[in-house]
Amino acid sequence: MELGRLEAIGPRDVWAHEAHDFTPWLLANADRLADALGVELELRAAEHPVGGYSLDLIGHDLTNDAILMVENQLEQTDHGHLGQVLTYAAGTGARTIVWIATSFREEHRQALDWLNEQTDEGTHFFGVQLSVVRIGDSIPAPLFDVVAKPNDWQKQIRSATRSGAVSERGQLYRSFWTRYLERMAAKHPDWGRRVTPQPANWMGFIGPISGTKIVPSFSAGGRLRHELYIDTGDAEANEEIFGQLVEQRASIEAAYGGPLAFEPLDGKRACRIADYRDGSRVDDEDQWPAYLDWFFDAGRRLRKALEGTRLGAG
Repeated sequence: MELGRLEAIGPRDVWAHEAHDFTPWLLANADRLADALGVELELRAAEHPVGGYSLDLIGHDLTNDAILMVENQLEQTDHGHLGQVLTYAAGTGARTIVWIATSFREEHRQALDWLNEQTDEGTHFFGVQLSVVRIGDSIPAPLFDVVAKPNDWQKQIRSATRSGAVSERGQLYRSFWTRYLERMAAKHPDWGRRVTPQPANWMGFIGPISGTKIVPSFSAGGRLRHELYIDTGDAEANEEIFGQLVEQRASIEAAYGGPLAFEPLDGKRACRIADYRDGSRVDDEDQWPAYLDWFFDAGRRLRKALEGTRLGAG
């Protein structure tokens, strides 16, 4: 058997300029970063203004429902970029903070570890080392090596110490979403990545329209809710997307096979389009197979219905 030899390539041989080449590539290939971090994420814009400066990339961590920011370096880390990372995190309110560089000085990796230790369980600092490889004459392939990440176990312990262990209901949610993710991985792996189930009443996955996500949840009043949640981070953009979908409501509902609730969510930035199932409580474990059937049926139909939508520029 003939085997190839893995060869390292300089990242700047692939992306000559960080801002002009690498940042746009990463914006268009966010799935590569998501695979490395193990979260569902969406990158929304490059060169995002923060005061008088520009953040490389801003987006949304769907797994943790948090603003996500990325600062890039096609070189070794330095103190200046560490300061930029902290400045941009404060200026954007990001809770998932990603610093990408071709190599990390030990003191900077330790700084990220320290930040993860000192912040709460909702804040996540990642250091990602970028390299590029190929075999023979193959096309180059990027590698993202996570060299600093949150110690979620320590954070969960500290959180439990401060506020008590996960509630019984939280444990039920976690068990239910574990089953949901197992079925999704087996039947619909294209719907999203296998993420860690949380003790929350909802889960979010990247939606078929930019700035949206598909969210199955247990909502108030003992109901299941399956929705397209519209939140680009900008209220006017959300209203524009929602308005265009309202105009196509008849065709969307026809393709879905039933009525949907179009909810502008007055007083909030986001909007939603949802379906509901009454009489559904997470503590009724005997009904979990029926709940899963409903969620997956709604998921298939909603994605199909949205395939035919047309959205123009706002």
